[in-house]
Amino acid sequence: MKIIDKRSLANILKEYISDLDLEEIEALIEIPPPEFDYTYAFPCFRLSKFQKKEPNVIAQALRDKIKLPEFIKSIIAEGPYLNFIINPKFILETIYESKSEYGRIRDILEKPKKLRIVVEYPSPNTNKPLHFGHVRNMLLGKSLSNLLDYKKHHVFQVNLNNNRGIHICKSMLAYKKWGNNKKPDKKSDHFVGDYYVLYSEKSKNNDNLDQEAQELLRSWEAGDQEIVDLWKKMNKWAIEGFRLTYDKFGIKFDKEYFESDLYLEGKKKILEGLEKGLFERTKDGAVIARLKEKYNLEDKILIRSDGTSIYITQDIYLAYKKKEDFNYDRSIYIVADEQIQHFRWLFAILDMLGFKEDNYHLSYGMIDLPSGKMKSREGTVVDADDVIEEVEKLAYSEVNKRYPDLTDDEKKIRAEKIGLAAVIFYILKYNPVKGFIFRPDESISFEGETGPYIQYCYARIASIISKSDREISITINWDLLTHEKERFLIKQLVYFPEIIDSSEKTYNIHLIPQYLLSLCQAFNSFYTSCQVISENKELERARLLLISCVQIVIKTGLDILGIETLEKM
Repeated sequence: MKIIDKRSLANILKEYISDLDLEEIEALIEIPPPEFDYTYAFPCFRLSKFQKKEPNVIAQALRDKIKLPEFIKSIIAEGPYLNFIINPKFILETIYESKSEYGRIRDILEKPKKLRIVVEYPSPNTNKPLHFGHVRNMLLGKSLSNLLDYKKHHVFQVNLNNNRGIHICKSMLAYKKWGNNKKPDKKSDHFVGDYYVLYSEKSKNNDNLDQEAQELLRSWEAGDQEIVDLWKKMNKWAIEGFRLTYDKFGIKFDKEYFESDLYLEGKKKILEGLEKGLFERTKDGAVIARLKEKYNLEDKILIRSDGTSIYITQDIYLAYKKKEDFNYDRSIYIVADEQIQHFRWLFAILDMLGFKEDNYHLSYGMIDLPSGKMKSREGTVVDADDVIEEVEKLAYSEVNKRYPDLTDDEKKIRAEKIGLAAVIFYILKYNPVKGFIFRPDESISFEGETGPYIQYCYARIASIISKSDREISITINWDLLTHEKERFLIKQLVYFPEIIDSSEKTYNIHLIPQYLLSLCQAFNSFYTSCQVISENKELERARLLLISCVQIVIKTGLDILGIETLEKM
């Protein structure tokens, strides 16, 4: 097996370039536009500043000097660029021999140090069901965990349940007043959420409800057994409902935390900091962190003047608790961009307390639907389960239309897998920093930039290989893979390990679905022009190996995203 990437080329070029260091050379190497046959290109403009020569002269001189390594088929100087074409033999052999490990081929051969990483998500409130915005959170958390696990880091997935406070008491009060001890007659988190909506409706015409909710919170904090029992019951219902949604996406946590177990310990941390002179008391008795001078942040109240804690208090203690539980090297918080300021405060305050661990906030933009923005407090929230159900119904309709002879159970199983692929891929293909509109009809298309399109591409390859009824082998006539569509497809396969490495370093998961789209588009273009099963059996063997390697890479990418492949669509 051979590592073939920008760094490999940089190591070769470094032998002939003294003006730049290895990192600078690697950073300059480009992936040419699709219309060019080259795999990589090295521009010589920068070198001309050092060597006082025209870049095209430098490119030609390098071409004449470089000894052609075995994995490079050819080096071509064209204008100011030095262009490289990778030998297809080394690409396909490496993919076929390493199988699903191809995306981490450099790790296999170099064995870099791996980290202990905690990924915290989706941190829901236990007074209502997961809304559709939580789906982006869950998919980012799950796919990032999959990616880091694929790269052999020690990954710990954790969840914080925000299970106390006035918003929890509002749903409790509504149930207490109008629930009549009813048990859930629907998915249990939706049942709890109905009472939060009911509270919102009733409070519009009853000013006393807010006061009653505050009294309920005080009773809970005082340990009133009846109120505590009600709180436990409704929290249990909410969390049981959440877990059904988590299961649908294959999400399992190594540990779940609860705000009710954390907020008092967080308050102690703040008071300890106050005693050490890290924080100050205001005139009205609140505890405040002065952050302007050292951190260029607004000052932050940590404990209110009435002695009650605020949301950041629990996060302060949770950071210590996660370190104690997992001894992590890095802790990643998956939280929407509305909380960017919160995490700036949190990390600054932890630093003031002497907690110097590596914490990172992976923020993301909001999802809207064609009907407009989602609102969580007026009862018009779009629940995660409802959107998933809608997409699965669309998938069932598509499966039923395409494959009417399947049994109804088979249609449902296939529709569920296709529907989940549609949701997962559509959401993850966008850069996390950007908001977007989720369009259910568009997400389910077998032809667009969608999960079903990638699944269909995989299934098509499976069908071709099955029809050939031939053993795949790397013993082929390599001189036969000369068609421009074959060369372009092989070129796309080269880049997969670099896409994985880049996603790992930047946490930009969207690079993987975007790459899979490019790969599948290249495959379909190849398939349109190049017949795989043919009378020319040597060519057939070569093309079967090629599409088998495409299939390996597609499955590896989809596995990281959390999408199941199908042998038949």
